[in-house]
Amino acid sequence: MLEEHFFTCPYCWEQISVLLDLSVETQSYVEDCEVCCNPISISFEASDATLSSFSADAAQ
Repeated sequence: MLEEHFFTCPYCWEQISVLLDLSVETQSYVEDCEVCCNPISISFEASDATLSSFSADAAQ
């Protein structure tokens, strides 16, 4: 199950979105901001196809 999730880029402060696969309980990956192209470390957890936690931080 895919869900669109909106968040603020930690670099340029623009509102952007990602598609999250909520059929996987835990995921972490790096994705570039679609506005400023800086790398964002995205982590999330899902339970019963419901988003339970999400973080988007500047990638180190």
